[in-house]
Amino acid sequence: MERRRAAQRTGRSRVVAALVALEQLPGALGTALMALGVLLFGLVVAVTSLLGVGLLAVPAALRGVHAVADRERWRLGRWGAEVVPPGPLPVRLREAAADPVTRRGLRWLAGHATGGLLLSMVAVLLPIYAVRDLSFPLWWYAVPAGEATDSLTFWEVTDWSGVLLVVLLGLAWTTLSLLLTRPIATLLAWRGRRLLDAAADTDLSLRVAQLTATRAAALDAHATELRRIERSLHDGTQNRLVAVTVLLGAARRAVPRDPAAAEEILERAQSAAEQALAELRSVARGILPPVLADRGLAGALSGLAATSAVPCQVDVDVPVRCAASVEATAYFLVAEALTNASRHSGATRVAVAVHTRDGQLCVSVTDDGAGGAVEGAGSGLVGIRRRVEAHDGTLTLTSPPGGPTTLTAELPCGS
Repeated sequence: MERRRAAQRTGRSRVVAALVALEQLPGALGTALMALGVLLFGLVVAVTSLLGVGLLAVPAALRGVHAVADRERWRLGRWGAEVVPPGPLPVRLREAAADPVTRRGLRWLAGHATGGLLLSMVAVLLPIYAVRDLSFPLWWYAVPAGEATDSLTFWEVTDWSGVLLVVLLGLAWTTLSLLLTRPIATLLAWRGRRLLDAAADTDLSLRVAQLTATRAAALDAHATELRRIERSLHDGTQNRLVAVTVLLGAARRAVPRDPAAAEEILERAQSAAEQALAELRSVARGILPPVLADRGLAGALSGLAATSAVPCQVDVDVPVRCAASVEATAYFLVAEALTNASRHSGATRVAVAVHTRDGQLCVSVTDDGAGGAVEGAGSGLVGIRRRVEAHDGTLTLTSPPGGPTTLTAELPCGS
């Protein structure tokens, strides 16, 4: 009894798995037909390129390859884990030939347009043939004479014995469909994920090296920041407080002898205390600006723009709050860019744009200055780059001679 129940459960699971796979296969057939069209177009372009007349169509062919691959990624992601798309892909022949992602996409396209098309077509036709032949007894007598045949038109059916053979053939189609549908869907999905998933492109050792380097840079930046804070407190605030202590002691001794001199000393002590308080506030803002917590990134950047020596326009479109460290990095990046624009570039206008895209916080600062900005030339951009890379983000500086200068950063919002 237990064996019978186990066999029934196994049979039901196979039927369910076959039905789930059958849902996926029409989409695979669709992308295979698209791949066949792109492949034929690519072959025509390749042949005409040999004659020197098809080179202009190469970018269109490569765009077609990328478009079909993106469609297949979407299909695979719908029925399983997301297939990570690559970044911008080349559409020029020489760059595409050297790009490993494009080469794998071409391999997938050639296989999917041939073997993938054949397998998906077989997997889709098997259940159609099965339904057609199993239902044959219900309608065969209504078919005109000479046209009642099995699904493969091997023989003409003229009596019920022929109908029985067609039904048996339908049972064979059903069995084959249950046996082959799932393996075909699995094979097509495995090959697509192996060749189209950008996550598989990442060399683990290279990734470990990158993370090690960014972690070391983050630790160096952290140590540099601690030294800066220590110098600010030691050279500025601490000296001010020592001066306040000395002045208060002098004032206390001068009170009995010369109250007027004591009052002057107390004024100097008050001034030193106010300067120490201002320096403490400056150090605190350098660690994490309180305005970020109070007003958010948009309010903090608007405050920076209001105090900028160069007229600054701010456009912030961030519907949700990012991690505090990410917002702080974006704030310091904009602050550094505004400082550089006012001190070095001679800019008359700065534009700051902040928005989110695909889970990334994108920050762009552009000024109309003289250009020629270089990292490591006392601009503080090295520290900003370390901050950005510590979040696994990217920083790009574009500053041709004559301007404009654009500083762009992309930061994962949740890091």
